[in-house]
Amino acid sequence: MSNPMEQLLERRENAEKRLRREKFNAKVRITVGSATCENAAGAPDVFKKIEELIRKHGLKDVTLSRVGCTGRCDMEPVVTVFSQRTTPVKYIAMTPDKVEKVFDSHVLKAIPLKALAMPVGVVQDTDFTEEKLWADARLTDRFSSVFGDVHFFGKQMRMTLRNCGVIDPEDMDEYLMVRGYQAAVKVLTEMTPNDVVNTVIKSGLRGRGGGGFSTGVKWNFALAQKNEEKYIVCNADEGDPGAFMDRSTIEGDPHTVIEGMIIGGYAIGARVGYVYIRAEYPLAIKRLELAIAAARQAGFLGTGIFGTNWDFDIEIRLGAGAFVCGEETALIRSIEGERGMPRPRPPYPAASGLWGKPTVINNVETFANIPVVILDGPEWFSSIGTAKSKGTKVFALAGKVCNTGLVEVPMGTTLRDVVYGVGGGIRDGKKFKAVQTGGPAGGCLPESYLDTPVDYESLTAAGSMMGSGGMIVIDEDSCMVDVARFFLDFTQDESCGKCTPCREGTKRMLEILQRITSGRGVEGDIEKLLRLGDTIKRTSLCGLGQASPNPVISTIKHFRDEYEAHIREKRCPAGVCAGLLTFSIIAEKCIGCGACKRKCPVPCIAGKPKEVHEIDQARCIKCGQCFEACKFDAVKRS
Repeated sequence: MSNPMEQLLERRENAEKRLRREKFNAKVRITVGSATCENAAGAPDVFKKIEELIRKHGLKDVTLSRVGCTGRCDMEPVVTVFSQRTTPVKYIAMTPDKVEKVFDSHVLKAIPLKALAMPVGVVQDTDFTEEKLWADARLTDRFSSVFGDVHFFGKQMRMTLRNCGVIDPEDMDEYLMVRGYQAAVKVLTEMTPNDVVNTVIKSGLRGRGGGGFSTGVKWNFALAQKNEEKYIVCNADEGDPGAFMDRSTIEGDPHTVIEGMIIGGYAIGARVGYVYIRAEYPLAIKRLELAIAAARQAGFLGTGIFGTNWDFDIEIRLGAGAFVCGEETALIRSIEGERGMPRPRPPYPAASGLWGKPTVINNVETFANIPVVILDGPEWFSSIGTAKSKGTKVFALAGKVCNTGLVEVPMGTTLRDVVYGVGGGIRDGKKFKAVQTGGPAGGCLPESYLDTPVDYESLTAAGSMMGSGGMIVIDEDSCMVDVARFFLDFTQDESCGKCTPCREGTKRMLEILQRITSGRGVEGDIEKLLRLGDTIKRTSLCGLGQASPNPVISTIKHFRDEYEAHIREKRCPAGVCAGLLTFSIIAEKCIGCGACKRKCPVPCIAGKPKEVHEIDQARCIKCGQCFEACKFDAVKRS
């Protein structure tokens, strides 16, 4: 009887034969990005249109499949055409009408339609073959080297996202083609649990959920616990505003998370794993369910997995969207069926977690890195990054930046390289003002910090944090006091309410910020905010509460002049805070078109057609609708 590795390789060979017969040997192969973001941009209609065109022309040698998110959220939906007669081309911002043009030109006539393709900077590999794409999954930049935008993908290194946008997430055979489950079989047949733990320690992999604790050390602690019942949990409860790294990873490559959990379960002695994922991620849940079912059917989950004597299975638990359940002890209570509220530590979950049993909790990105560590070796993994922060980090790059989307860069890459290199700089020629890292509990860093390396220690020293990977770029038109108010409003609303410092402290801080942004700030408010922030950081029960004042503290540190302008001059320098604005009409520019009057909800604008209009300041609610409606710059905002 063949051993488990031989069985896996045989299964992979059969998978390759099927894929070549059904997909890859086709004259033309088309893939459509079908993650949540692409679906929202119209991918389902695009996919349906391509299906109709294939049927209409009776094409038997054209195949169509879905892939995950490529990361270019600003260019979605993305359609890629592979042809035996041309190099691959990625078409962006597709609609059913545009797809029909691409189909007529590229698919039927083998003439790529460059006008609809990815813009200048595209790398087209003239020696491209399907074999080159699939040959070596360790080439984590193969996606960009084959057909990526050199300005965006060329500056990245895709490790967590290595298969996203490349494989069909609903076809396990495609995962097998990129060394899928080979790491799990290697671990189960060639390594002891201690070997696995030591390998992960040697790699330097740190938890990507925000704290940055050594993954191997955490696993080692759980392994040492003398208990036959242990659990391993994947934290997919992604709740930061503007963050979608975990969702996109699961939607684009669910099997890599499953494989990481299998390896982690074996390493610590857990035979049951849970994926805790928020219910707001229906597509991620669907693809995870499909992947788990396919793995069970193949014998990769369940009893005697991969033909060994090791049992391991995974269950999904849905979260109701509580931000605090991203904290591991609150997450544990939620899985147990209790209200998601944190508890003091120690004991840590690795000693006493789910139902009092040893439990390891890692996030999606951490598990996705495990197969890479095992197959490519800890030395190779640790050669990427910095002395203390190894590997790569995925960021959801959002805000006022040209190239929004998912980016993955080696640790140690500077914020400047991310914002201006990968991100392409600030939109509309505006000036950079700040970048907020670490989610709502992170800090806002000004231009003078752009050369800060993206690693755990450097970001913490700068007054921010790595967090799970949210990165929001802020331009000159934003008010930093209002930014701080926005994030504090989120964390205050999401506070579980268990401990007084977080429950009451964030509420008092928010009240002060609301006073300041409405023009009622007084001397001493800044000092009160700093005192409250320090108290909350020192006395809150969990890490979320302890970090909640960070946006306020960092904006006071770097943008104190804006706070002072709000308080002393009753003026918002960025012209954002409605309570400090005055709208008036410039007589020399007003032509009496009435656009402002029609938009005013009060109404407080008077004036006859073709005559100068006037705003009644006593009735004006400062909504700004008049300012937005005027096409002649006749409404002044001050």
